[in-house]
Amino acid sequence: MAGHSQFKNIMHRKGKQDAMRSKMFGKLAREITVAAKLGTPDPAMNPRLRAAVVAARAENMPKDNIERAIKKAIGGEGENYDEIRYEGYGPGGVAVIVEALTDNRNRAASDIRSYFTKSGGNLGETGSVSFMFDRVGVIEYDAKVASPDDMLEAAIEAGADDVVSSEDGHEVFASQDTFHEVAKGLEAKFGEPRKAALIWKPQNTITVDDETGEKLFKLLDSLNEHDDVQNVYANFEVSDALAAKMAG
Repeated sequence: MAGHSQFKNIMHRKGKQDAMRSKMFGKLAREITVAAKLGTPDPAMNPRLRAAVVAARAENMPKDNIERAIKKAIGGEGENYDEIRYEGYGPGGVAVIVEALTDNRNRAASDIRSYFTKSGGNLGETGSVSFMFDRVGVIEYDAKVASPDDMLEAAIEAGADDVVSSEDGHEVFASQDTFHEVAKGLEAKFGEPRKAALIWKPQNTITVDDETGEKLFKLLDSLNEHDDVQNVYANFEVSDALAAKMAG
């Protein structure tokens, strides 16, 4: 399983803890507010806001919280956040991309740089690792929604580029240009997805041993726990045994 999927699944299982859930709600609300400020506050007319609301619903974020985050944008309330992408190398030479929304650029940069340094990695310039990733859209559904063949057929019909199906669910990939049309096509057939977002997908992955993998997960864990960090991507694979241990 590709590293970004491994880490996502592990964090999803760990994320059911209340403390993580509260932090996740805060990050989701921040993305909703920023998306609503940058475009129209109507999710049907604002693809980024639509994706943010879908993500919030997938995590069972209360409807009141979602509406409050949108109203903040309409009323011009709340902080103004800068969108920043950090790039660097973690343990084992694994490429890492960090997406952040912050109201204090100096604090965010200092904290994130320290996480990389403590892990034995290093933070680089913007563009230093992103060339090893593709910026694509992903639409995710639970496995029970459709058989792999039915999902593949529907995805091709909607204009998708690739589909990965497993017991964890279906991941449908589309280019940035076709992403929203593909998402709409699949939603018309299967209902609202559990996720629809633009991500950084590794072109290739690096296999790391368990010792390096544990150091890497510690770095990614620290990054994800930071209030300013919205998403983390990395191009690695670890053994199934380590993945199960970290998820446990």
